[in-house]
Amino acid sequence: MLSQEVISAIEKLLSDELGECVVISNTSTVGGGCINDCYRIQTNCGVFFVKTNSANRYPGMFEAEAKGLQLLKKSETIYIPKVIAFGEATDDSFLVLEYIDSGRKQPAFWEDFGRSLAQMHRNSTDYFGLDHDNYIGSLPQSNHQHNDWISFFIEERLEAQLKRAMESGKINKSTIQQFNRLYTKLKAIFPEEAPALLHGDLWSGNYMAGSNGEPCIIDPAVYYGHREMDIGMSQLFGGFSSKFYDAYNTEYPLENGWQQRIEICNLYPLLVHVNLFGGSYLMQVQSILRRFV
Repeated sequence: MLSQEVISAIEKLLSDELGECVVISNTSTVGGGCINDCYRIQTNCGVFFVKTNSANRYPGMFEAEAKGLQLLKKSETIYIPKVIAFGEATDDSFLVLEYIDSGRKQPAFWEDFGRSLAQMHRNSTDYFGLDHDNYIGSLPQSNHQHNDWISFFIEERLEAQLKRAMESGKINKSTIQQFNRLYTKLKAIFPEEAPALLHGDLWSGNYMAGSNGEPCIIDPAVYYGHREMDIGMSQLFGGFSSKFYDAYNTEYPLENGWQQRIEICNLYPLLVHVNLFGGSYLMQVQSILRRFV
């Protein structure tokens, strides 16, 4: 449960944010994930959602997540929970968000989701990356800015994970050599596109239907990148409804061959899973490499 130190810190931040004395009257645990403890907190000023984890193990995680959520919300394209506050108390860091009741998907949920994501992806900037680093799951994610997608993808996504995997003995030199051969082909594989505002971790566990049945996305790993990264991630663990992809392509058509390229995109989240869990994820990586190298 939430410690008294965290409760006091949240009450103070909420009081400062809302301009009145906030008192937490009840807390209850809700589903969270692998690294966070999550709570529904009842106050005299309403209900809020709180995530907590170790400030020492994951420094700056919730500040980065808050920035990412605010950037996505600023696009005004898809429902994003409002960031209320974030902070630390003793060894605990916490993030306070708007509480969203889960609802039943409205009939046009997948079409709305696909169109909304396409509209979000039209938000662009002059570089690939972000002005700050963040996390992908529990691993640090480097967002050093690059002028082109290929160098960003290689250096900030694939090489960063390969280095971690090599240091922990989870990947062998022959697989590294295959990646080096793949790098020489990437410029011919990816069509040139402007950097797109990405969720960054768009799998089935990171969307929900809000209280009115509308699409809502949560737990991002935001950066500006090639938009097929989000599309690929959405297919990695079971995929979304075909209506989602049809609506996306109607709103913002993907270039020909996207179905094959998303396998390359998914090398990044698969390498993240190799580093986190090992096992069969390395076999999936090697299978993709065999098809392209």
